[in-house]
Amino acid sequence: MKFVVSDPKSGKAYSAQSEAALFVGKKLGDTVGLDEIGLTGFEAKITGGSGNQGFPMHPSVVGTIRKKIFTSGGIGFKSDKKGMKRRISVLGSQITKDTSQVNLTVTKVGAVDMAELLGKKEVKPEDQMTAKERMIKKSLEQAGSAELGSGVKKAKH
Repeated sequence: MKFVVSDPKSGKAYSAQSEAALFVGKKLGDTVGLDEIGLTGFEAKITGGSGNQGFPMHPSVVGTIRKKIFTSGGIGFKSDKKGMKRRISVLGSQITKDTSQVNLTVTKVGAVDMAELLGKKEVKPEDQMTAKERMIKKSLEQAGSAELGSGVKKAKH
């Protein structure tokens, strides 16, 4: 299960994963402790989530079922025109073992900074290069021109 933990003070979101099916049986809006995912002393409110098929959890649907609701906006649908309504599939507001992602907002901060525990790891520029860019850099370096190899530009996407 994947957890997206948002810090309202800094405005940043951090990702964590756990093999265990944590928070099963909890509902949207419940407050839970985050000791199980490595954030000791932290508490958070469950604000959303999605299932294995990608359907979002909706607070108005009670239970663990998938249901079609008729909506004009909000969770799972953004209307293009004023007054537009659509029938969409959403999940219930209760977390099950089939829930793949849970969104959390921190309500109580622990002793250690969250960025230290769940922050992004430093990525080397070589790891960001595509296979083609690495191949070009390697061939230029083998040809004896190290300056040309270091000057390989990133491809525009």
